[in-house]
Amino acid sequence: MAIMLPLAPPAYTPAEMRARVLFQDGDVLVVDKPYGLPVHYGTKSTDHLERYLPWLVADDAPAPRLAHRLDKDTTGCLVLGLNEAASTRLGKLFLAGRVAKRYWAVVKGRPDADEGRIDLPLVKRQVPGCSRMMVEDGGKQAVTEWRVRASAVGSDGQALSWLELTPHTGRMHQLRVHCEAMGWPILGDPIYGRDWRLEGGRDPAPVTPLHLHARWVALPWGPPADPPLSATAPLPPHMVATFQRLGFTEPNG
Repeated sequence: MAIMLPLAPPAYTPAEMRARVLFQDGDVLVVDKPYGLPVHYGTKSTDHLERYLPWLVADDAPAPRLAHRLDKDTTGCLVLGLNEAASTRLGKLFLAGRVAKRYWAVVKGRPDADEGRIDLPLVKRQVPGCSRMMVEDGGKQAVTEWRVRASAVGSDGQALSWLELTPHTGRMHQLRVHCEAMGWPILGDPIYGRDWRLEGGRDPAPVTPLHLHARWVALPWGPPADPPLSATAPLPPHMVATFQRLGFTEPNG
């Protein structure tokens, strides 16, 4: 039988969590998920996002329901339903691939082109200590479009690139595996790319956090003629610091 760890003290106050709401109406909530916070309780987790969700609605309202998932160390736009009908509808939209998503990542290296498309099938395999997605013929289709927004050279001479990633499928770890398979693993990825330290400044960073951020999400919700419901999440502090260090300029919006 799995041993469940006791919950850690809350890492966020109600005010801090409410400040992370990017969009909310009567049906849909989009929250800016923090770095390092799993969305679910688990055998290795002492804190998780679901314990904070009741703070985002009225006391007599049901807790928001997750419409999709983000990895523990991925930050940014996370969509939730505020009632049963909305949750069902959101599930169908995600399943049908009708939800548009854009991610920002900092990767090691520089792609040979300015943009491209990755179409590599993925399969889940058990390896010592974890589950890992791998590129294999016969796996489930996984498609990612990408473009380079900027590149720079770090203090050690290593090229680093800021990519915009657009997944057209929703496989586990898809963006992380696809980037690694192309030869430019995401900075700070402990599974698909060797972690390393960013040098510079008086206080060198400890082990680098994962630099993958769900920047923008949009989904059809109202009448067909209406614009989609959308939300944009600000960069997390660790990516802001990296952008500043490398001279990447974040656009408005």
